[in-house]
Amino acid sequence: MANETTRSEFIDKTVQIKRCAAVVKGGRRFSFAAMVVVGDGKGRVGWGYAKANEVPPSVEKAQKQAARTMVSVPLSEGTIPHMVRAQFGSADVMLMPAGPGTGVIAGAAVRAVCEAAGISNIITKSFGTGNQVTVVKAAIKALGLLRTSQDIERLRGVSLT
Repeated sequence: MANETTRSEFIDKTVQIKRCAAVVKGGRRFSFAAMVVVGDGKGRVGWGYAKANEVPPSVEKAQKQAARTMVSVPLSEGTIPHMVRAQFGSADVMLMPAGPGTGVIAGAAVRAVCEAAGISNIITKSFGTGNQVTVVKAAIKALGLLRTSQDIERLRGVSLT
């Protein structure tokens, strides 16, 4: 269900839309939950999860939430600087840098995150659950753990070259 729209400077990808039902006296009342990934294509990405009585308002609410929760991702030549692995709940995501021309080798949820962040060459593997919501959260957590060599030099107080 990867729906993509470009709004101003952001890339929006709808990862999942779920229909929820609440049983009330008169029958069932339906609502919709949307999972959206938003990025600028230049190293910033965020996720949003929102519910509403109709699909368009739930997607809009999720987009606003995603724009507020963006994290910065250090990119080096269209890929990530080093391998990283992160868990969120039972979702476990591993991200590995790839050479030019490889493309984005990933499932639907992690692909949405990588493309929104502007990563063009990466190899990924998802372990554990198939729940797209937790896989997206694990992927963004992994991207938040990335550090450049300049960051490591500054933190350690040494020169790596």
